[in-house]
Amino acid sequence: MVRMKHVFKTVLLLLLASLIAAGFAGAQEKVLLMATTTSTEDTGLLNVVASEFKKATGIDLRWTATGTGKALKLGESCDVDVLMVHAPDAEKKYVADGFGINRKEIMYNDFVIIGPAADPAGVKGKSVKDALLAVQTKKANFVSRGDKSGTHMMELDLWKVSGAPVPEKEVWYAQAGQGMIATINIAAEKNGYTLADRGTYIKYENNLGGNPPLKILVEGDQTLLNQYSVISVNPAKCQKAKLDLATKFSTWIAGPEGQKVIKEFKVMGKPLFTPNAK
Repeated sequence: MVRMKHVFKTVLLLLLASLIAAGFAGAQEKVLLMATTTSTEDTGLLNVVASEFKKATGIDLRWTATGTGKALKLGESCDVDVLMVHAPDAEKKYVADGFGINRKEIMYNDFVIIGPAADPAGVKGKSVKDALLAVQTKKANFVSRGDKSGTHMMELDLWKVSGAPVPEKEVWYAQAGQGMIATINIAAEKNGYTLADRGTYIKYENNLGGNPPLKILVEGDQTLLNQYSVISVNPAKCQKAKLDLATKFSTWIAGPEGQKVIKEFKVMGKPLFTPNAK
């Protein structure tokens, strides 16, 4: 009889342990995978967003930071559940092709042309068009992201709008193939210019004690708007995509809580992004 009680107790404990383990595994499954841009990571915004989102929902947000072009490809190949990107034309095509659903605009900042304080090409205060023409005429060093990111796509569009041939193999034009901070550092080493998003530039400025070698020289042009959006990966294309978790994230970040996090995120007392979810 004692032996039977011991066996029963052991079975009960094993059952209880398995239930606890199952519950733990269930909790662990609340992981949302996101592909996003280097600017949202380099600025530090994602760390704050992930922390606040987990507090609100219990969902663990994990991400891969890369260029928007590669982020969209990660969505197409079903490697992630949600995207946070900043190349509107490419995003709309991605949705139109059936890979993404529920695209929501959530925030923006702007692009700026930065360069050495000495400004060898004389671009300071010019329009974007005139600044790029000056860079090309003077053959001043210019470093491109060269990685099909949202920033790279914008840069290529700006060259086209300027009416000048899009540079490619010119000696003065380098393609970094890296993220924004790395590209800025390469431009600084070359005493050259580059296109950057303001948020990452502020982070770069902060990293160098508020006095970096590259300064903002061209800004405020209407063409420099930098819109960010979230897009859920379409489960019709990717059966394992966690649409329920992706929807919770997009609803949260476009809602009052998420928009407040974006609004209050600052470096050196400067806002890096402006919330604009509708």
